[in-house]
Amino acid sequence: MWKKASFDCASCFSLLNAADDSVIISKKMVIGVEEAEREHWNRVTVPRVLQIVSTVLRQRDVVTLLLVSPWCCRTLASDASLWQVLDLHEMNKAGERLIAALSLSRYHHVKCINLEFAQDVEDEHLSLLKTKCMQSLLDLEALNLNGCQKISDHGIAAVTIACPNLKSFSIYWNVRVTDLAVKHLVNNCRKITDLNLSGCKGISDQSLHLLSNRYKDLETLNLTRCIKLTDNGLQQILLKCSSLQSLNLYALSSFTDNSYRKISLLPSLRFLDLCGSQNLSDEGLSSISKCTKLVSLNLTWCVRVTDIGVISVAQSCTTLEFLSLFGITGVTDKCLEALSTFCSSTLTTLDVNGCTGIQRRSREELLQLFPYLKCFKA
Repeated sequence: MWKKASFDCASCFSLLNAADDSVIISKKMVIGVEEAEREHWNRVTVPRVLQIVSTVLRQRDVVTLLLVSPWCCRTLASDASLWQVLDLHEMNKAGERLIAALSLSRYHHVKCINLEFAQDVEDEHLSLLKTKCMQSLLDLEALNLNGCQKISDHGIAAVTIACPNLKSFSIYWNVRVTDLAVKHLVNNCRKITDLNLSGCKGISDQSLHLLSNRYKDLETLNLTRCIKLTDNGLQQILLKCSSLQSLNLYALSSFTDNSYRKISLLPSLRFLDLCGSQNLSDEGLSSISKCTKLVSLNLTWCVRVTDIGVISVAQSCTTLEFLSLFGITGVTDKCLEALSTFCSSTLTTLDVNGCTGIQRRSREELLQLFPYLKCFKA
């Protein structure tokens, strides 16, 4: 009996030891599973979530996410869709940053570069693009050099050679570039459809002749404050660039009805800015009303316009959404009634500030005339 009891005790101890070993093994297995799950979370889940989130973040924030972990860096850097835009706007030492970024493989298929009001971008940096980065720029479609005041014709020559497939080019407020820069552009970049030369006071009619001969499919053109331009140059654009959808002639008072009448040759025109067109008459505006697809028309300070011209626009441009008559003293309630009759279902913004011939109305009265009006200035 004692032997049997001894045997039973030994068996129990053996079973207990086995159970302890089993518990230890189970704990190790649990720990192993947890570590595996944690590693999967860090290696796969987090990078994937950040990849999804990155699609709605600014690029500067996406760059910051590269520092979260090596796995995040690899996942995000390998997603080509996140690196199609290189945004350096308003940044210091942007010229050096541009060259450094384009040396990275993730930017080798960049489609858009934004250097708007970036600091320290000079001709030498654009020359380096031509000598060192051309392979990275073959897919580039949009280049924004707005406010980069240190760039001259020499820099434009280099960058247009480096970026032959550009479709959109913007160099707002650069007083150093001349007609030579436009010549380089039309010679080197044959696919331009969107061009912003706003504030480039050095360009003349010669540039418009070059543009009209090369860019027949131009859709958007901004010539704001290009003060050397005359009817001669603008008419070349209007006669040859019939695909224009947006034309900005803001603060250009030298044009006459000889040009304004030819705006009617643009059947696809949707956006037209004639702010400050002091020579525009009712006759010219009546011709413009033939652009029946207009949705936005800025007539601010077009001081020769009267009810006659605006009524003509109201009757023809029945999809108009935005209209500014700011500062026009020759219009009265008659044009407002015409706009209500023909454009009330589309007009959302109407500015009649300074139109002394138009009486003030309450919000309720305005909404009776224009039920979809969101912004009314008087």
